[in-house]
Order: sequence, then structure tokens, then C-alpha cells
Amino acid sequence: MRPGLRAQKVVLVGDADTAIRLGSGDVRVLGTPRLLALAEEVTVAAVGPHLDEGRTSVGTRVELEHRAASPVGMRVTVEAELLEVDGARLVFGCTATDEHGTVVGTGRIERVVVDRERFLARLPH
Repeated sequence: MRPGLRAQKVVLVGDADTAIRLGSGDVRVLGTPRLLALAEEVTVAAVGPHLDEGRTSVGTRVELEHRAASPVGMRVTVEAELLEVDGARLVFGCTATDEHGTVVGTGRIERVVVDRERFLARLPH
């Protein structure tokens, strides 16, 4: 694993993505929980193909600034770049931009690479 790995996803904001639908507000714009889920999704996509068999990554820390509203019908591109690798700890920078070039959100997401079976075995039954 090395810094510089990237992934992106382009979404068209729909009703299911809105703050009102997600319970995080009462307006029909991209909800912060959906923006966060998209940011996490691209971090997973950036490193997933580079993980050894039986390994996965899990989220451990998120900092997200939701800077601009995106109405239903707006195209938003969410990008992640792996900035730092510290053993099993991965640090990503994330940016979301709308179709007009407005920065919708920025953030930093940390994930940790784990052995999938060992991780699942530790869960309460």
C-alpha cells in the first residue's frame, strides 16, 4: 500500500440522498450522512484492490466539512486520495465537488487494515 492511491464516484443527487429523507434536516439537498457514506465508499474503492486476500479495511475516524448545498438533480463528484500509510493505519483526504466546480465538502478519513475473519470473530454474539 502506498500514498497516492485514488478513487472517485460521480452521483446525481436524488430524493433518497436528501437531508429530509435521511432525517438530518428538512430540505431537499444532499444530506451530510449521504456525503459521508459516499466519501467512505471511495476510500474503500481506492484501497480494496490492493488488499491481500482475507484483508479488509474498517473506518475508525472521520472529519467532514459539508460546505455547500447540492439540490436534487445536481451532479456531485466525490474523490479520495490515500495520503498516509502508517502500518495498518490509512489516512485519506476527500473532496466533493459539484458540476459547477463548487467544493461541496472536504474531509479526512482514517481506516485500519484488518484480517476479516479475526475482526468478525471478535464481535459479540
